Amino acid sequence: MHILVTGGAGFIGSHTVVELLQQDHQVTIVDDFSNSSPSVLDAIKAITKKDFRFHLLNVSHSEKVDELFKSNRFDAVIHFAGFKAVGESSSKPLAYYYNNVTSTILLAQACVKYGVHKFIFSSSATVYGDNKVPFKEEMELLPTTNPYGETKAMSERILLDANQAHPELAVTLLRYFNPVGAHPSGLIGEVPSGIPNNLMPYISQVASGKREKLFVFGNDYETPDGTGVRDYIHVVDLAKGHVAALDNLESGAHIYNLGSGKGTSVLELVSSFEKVNGIAIPYEIVDRRPGDIAVSYADASKAFDELHWQTERNIDDMCQDTWNFEKNYQQK
Repeated sequence: MHILVTGGAGFIGSHTVVELLQQDHQVTIVDDFSNSSPSVLDAIKAITKKDFRFHLLNVSHSEKVDELFKSNRFDAVIHFAGFKAVGESSSKPLAYYYNNVTSTILLAQACVKYGVHKFIFSSSATVYGDNKVPFKEEMELLPTTNPYGETKAMSERILLDANQAHPELAVTLLRYFNPVGAHPSGLIGEVPSGIPNNLMPYISQVASGKREKLFVFGNDYETPDGTGVRDYIHVVDLAKGHVAALDNLESGAHIYNLGSGKGTSVLELVSSFEKVNGIAIPYEIVDRRPGDIAVSYADASKAFDELHWQTERNIDDMCQDTWNFEKNYQQK
């Protein structure tokens, strides 16, 4: 199949492109490098020894999206492109609503107009808000803890309505939890612009000496050690989940959690990183961060039952691959 991957130079998108190319799919990447680098494209080629098409554009621009679909014949779209920082979404809500929701609408319109019948959407566990764990796909969405989660929930509703109105457009919504790690080659991984908003890249920057210490946002949550608990998933496992969803997408609308089904606290992740890599990570406890919830982890049984997918890599693998990539990146 010929797959359009929006945001394909980003952290999750680039790993998914690798898996798609290794399954002999034809891939077109679109990205505007707002949160990625052109060097990722060379790294993908180095890993896969395969080529792909690339277009530099922002998919929230209607005329450019229409021209892209007019000049290509796609079989499917995997939509990653979007702003993704939970904290930043609270200070820049209008930018998040415009970019994330508009891009989804424009891509869905183009799929209907040009006869593209498969759409996979990069959603997030943030749509569950402060629901009771483990989060299950049939739960009522409570994304009001931050605008980022709202943009994902809105995009989900838009795509589900599009499927109802246009049954030929099959839709899969993938709600994933906390992607970390890097490709085992050390050639692609997460490279935040500015101060990292996510825990694992911050830890790796402290390990490399780029940051003095880790700030832990709150130790008074109702969790075993007082710090926030999240479901961490290796980005390679996550990428393979997208390929499994694509292979099983024939008709209708589908929703799947992609996670390990296990919760790991902030301090547990720090301890694992220290143990696996032999590096001390100094940290300081500070106030809670707006928009954060205490506990988030998945019930991933539906993806196992229907997609025959499950995570294969553990927390130690995530910590080791993250540090391997960080060392390679610092040497460039």
